Formats: sequence, C-alpha cells, structure tokens
Amino acid sequence: MSASLADHEFALCLTHDVDRVYKTFQAPYYAVTERDPSHLRSLVTGERPYWQFEELMALEDDLGVRSSFYVLNEKSFLREKSPRAWLRPENWKLFAGRYDPTDPELVDAFRTLERGGWEVGLHGSYDSADDRDRLRYEKRALEEVLDGPVVGGRQHYLNLVAPRTWEHHRAIGLRYDASYGSSTRYGFDGRYGVIRPFDDEFVVFPLTLMERALLPWAPSLEWAWRECRRLLEEAHEHDAVMTVLWHPRYMNEDEFPGYRTLYERLIREARAMGAWIGPCGECYELLERRREASSSQR
Repeated sequence: MSASLADHEFALCLTHDVDRVYKTFQAPYYAVTERDPSHLRSLVTGERPYWQFEELMALEDDLGVRSSFYVLNEKSFLREKSPRAWLRPENWKLFAGRYDPTDPELVDAFRTLERGGWEVGLHGSYDSADDRDRLRYEKRALEEVLDGPVVGGRQHYLNLVAPRTWEHHRAIGLRYDASYGSSTRYGFDGRYGVIRPFDDEFVVFPLTLMERALLPWAPSLEWAWRECRRLLEEAHEHDAVMTVLWHPRYMNEDEFPGYRTLYERLIREARAMGAWIGPCGECYELLERRREASSSQR
C-alpha cells in the first residue's frame, strides 16, 4: 500500500465487527421464523457457519487488501447480569451468544490476523459506551493476547454517548473510534472526512455503510450494487474517507447470499477508481503523517 493518501483518489476503510463466531440461539430462531430446519444442522454436526476468519483472510489476501477486525468481550449474561435482566428477551439476543476472546482457538485466530497485516481492534461491549473502567479492562484483555497495542475500535451496536465515549477512548489510549453512524441508514450526510472532536490527534471515522442497512431492504442485488457504486462515486468526487462494515458471519453465502459478492465487488471497483484501501488503523497513521507534515510547513 502507498505510504501516502495523496497518491489516491479517496480512501476506503474496511471493517468487520466480530459479534458472533458461533451459531447458537440463532439456529432455532431462524429455523422457526424461516420455516427452514436446515438452520439446526450446525447444532448437531459441529459446523460453524459464523466462523469466517479463514474465508475472509483468503478473500482479502486474494484481493491484496487488509481490514480491521473489532473483537467483542461481552459481559457474561448469567454471571454479570442481574436475575431481573434474565427475564428480558432482548438480553438473550445481546448476551447469550457471547464468546470468550481468550479462548485458545480465538487467540490463535486473532494472532494470525495481526501477524498477517490485519488490524485487531476493540469492539466495546454493549454497556461500555460510558464506562471507562470496563473499556480499559476490555482493551487490556485484548492486548494481552496480541503482539502490539490496540489503537482503535467501534462500540457494539454503535452505542455512543458523544463526546464522553470518545473522552473515555482517548483516556484509555485509543487513537480513533469508528462508532459514529447508523445501522439503518447509509451515506455521507455531507461529511466526507474524519472528525477530530477534541481538535487533536484523536480521530473519529464516520461509518458510511453497514451491510445490514442496505442488503436486507434492497429489491435486488443489482440495485444494492448501484447504491454501492453511487457511494464510491461520491467518495471519489469529494476525496472522502469512506468506511464500510461487513460482519464476518455475512460472508457465509449459504445463509446470506449476495453479501460476500457485494463486498468483493465493492473492493474491486474502489481499486479501479484509484482508492486507497485498508484498515482504519493504517488510515489513521497516514492521516497523522499528513497532519504533522502540514503543521511543520506552517
């Protein structure tokens, strides 16, 4: 990749929120709602349709790009939540599918990502947006399994208490956040660059497109692609920093047809348009070099 964003027409940051790595409660839920018992197969065969680390790495390696993976360390539902919370159905969706990021197999996956040039960042847990101690704990726990420091991340469900969440992030040593955005709308909203909420080195990457805001409602895959192409053209026109989020589980084409195809097409088209493509952490470093160079010339 180029050592300067100035060599490119715009920037495309690729991100993945690692919300779920195992298909647990989702299996019976989809079996009932979609009247498709094949969703139950993974409960008895050992298949892992949401474990997509190797597939994503292979795809991005083939495309010659890298991305950011944000790791979730959610609270234990039964151990850390009150019995009253157990009775709320929405909490089962939030907490029952948690994974342990210190599990040896996951540690191996995260280290493989990091050593291969991918960024492994923090996916702040659901209740952590205004809990500095919890965020600090989650960051340290993740850094203990990695070779290098965690420099940024995104809050689970895009939970954000601005500007306090960013103050917490900066205080625990994060350099950027990518939580500013929507899970139901997509686009630039007239904002084409990063945000510096404290007018210093801390940066916010606005989320331009989450796959769930587009594909479930698209009348066709080709229509969804035209929307992606429109966003790329807008990014090109305004020399923008465009950030996209594809959850790893959506790379399973058997359950989510079209998601992987659209992601790959987005990357290929962005490259053809002259974009810089990579993780938020690397984009942050390039932005900082540009800012420092600009300051030294004043």
